[in-house]
Amino acid sequence: MAILGILGVLLVLGLVYAPQFWVGHTMRRHSEDRPDFPGTGGEMAQHLVERFGLKGVGVEATDAGDHYDPEARVVRLSQLNYKGSSLTAVAVAAHEVGHALQHHRGERGLALRQSLVGVAMVTDKIASVFFIAAPVLAIALRTPGAMLGMAVIGIGLLGVRVLVHLVTLPVEYDASFNKALPILREGGYLAEDDIAGARSVLKAAAFTYVAAALTSLLNLARWIRVLR
Repeated sequence: MAILGILGVLLVLGLVYAPQFWVGHTMRRHSEDRPDFPGTGGEMAQHLVERFGLKGVGVEATDAGDHYDPEARVVRLSQLNYKGSSLTAVAVAAHEVGHALQHHRGERGLALRQSLVGVAMVTDKIASVFFIAAPVLAIALRTPGAMLGMAVIGIGLLGVRVLVHLVTLPVEYDASFNKALPILREGGYLAEDDIAGARSVLKAAAFTYVAAALTSLLNLARWIRVLR
């Protein structure tokens, strides 16, 4: 039984951290600057913003990781991708502009994710209050059932974060393979020899949230196990 328990823990850790490792490895493998590329990731993003007429959408460097901010309407790229002229920089720039296109076209997936993100930020804070208050309330009222009830509510609130990640996955896939890859291929931005590498980078960009989803599920499962 002990061996099975250890194997189970290793399996869970592998499921959570393997996607993170693979994403980082893929991004680094294609991160060397290419002298044959005409511009940087930041310049690529700005060009695509102008090409698709995304009025009001800005492009800037950030230390908070590559992402598109729908509220500020800004494509933000990491310093390395903003200033670099690597395959990773170009593909990630196209991916983030893909999110800007989703926003510009009013696609429901991105809108739903943004709505849920706002809700999840609130429910995460409320859930933490529930988990802190549960044992205190149980001691004060001398009622274990009160702690159980509050913990169940807290777990339900944490479930909203899991829902956000599940909604995010198809949005990320769309930005990579229905937006960025066709743009890079059909627009002639990359040679045919680079398409396979770009596809790997775009898959990694889409899979960035897989690890986050698995971590959220693991956290939820941990609290459910505590209750049991």
